[in-house]
Amino acid sequence: MAVALVYRGPATLPGCPEAVAALLKSSRWGFDVRYVGPDEDLPLTAQALARAALYAQPGGGTLKRGYRHLKHHRDEIRHFVHSGGRYLGICLGGYLAGATPGFALLPGDTDQYIASPAATVDSEDDTVVRITWRGRRRTLFFQDGPYFRLRPNAEADVLATYPNGKIAAMVTRFGAGRVAVVGPHPEATDDWYIDAGLQVAGRLGTDLGNDLVDAVMRR
Repeated sequence: MAVALVYRGPATLPGCPEAVAALLKSSRWGFDVRYVGPDEDLPLTAQALARAALYAQPGGGTLKRGYRHLKHHRDEIRHFVHSGGRYLGICLGGYLAGATPGFALLPGDTDQYIASPAATVDSEDDTVVRITWRGRRRTLFFQDGPYFRLRPNAEADVLATYPNGKIAAMVTRFGAGRVAVVGPHPEATDDWYIDAGLQVAGRLGTDLGNDLVDAVMRR
């Protein structure tokens, strides 16, 4: 059974790691999902990563705060992915896959969607965002998530875009490994929407989250 590690600690927020863990458990990959972090039974170390197939970095607070807590794991995470591991980054986890600051796992970088030209969301509040995922229009939970900028001629499989054309989800290679990142929250559960007062039909994106997991786990 493949081990999937989900970070849970000060670089995330309550509910985010649990939702990512539930998404991974719902996938077809039969993961043995375990939490890693400073207060977990399993710390985030090179040894823990070496036994895993996938490392997931959930959403959380600000990039500055998140990176401050995780920067001393940067080399371990880069080595894990470069050696063939898989990285799944959602919202803050997507930002952290970038380079300014971050783990530098992408052939490019990240930036705020809400600050991009013609963005359809202009607030850091909990809300929803429209995206197009493999040609299908969907609406997902969103809280100041990133978009992804690719260097010219960089190779990546773009799964989803925002209405202004910016990349909302993609999968790319890093060394022998693969990296999947997404700005919105396909793992968001019903209570996220209810707590934020968001009434959206067909709002759950578990199928899209599973598509992202499938894409990153493929050889």
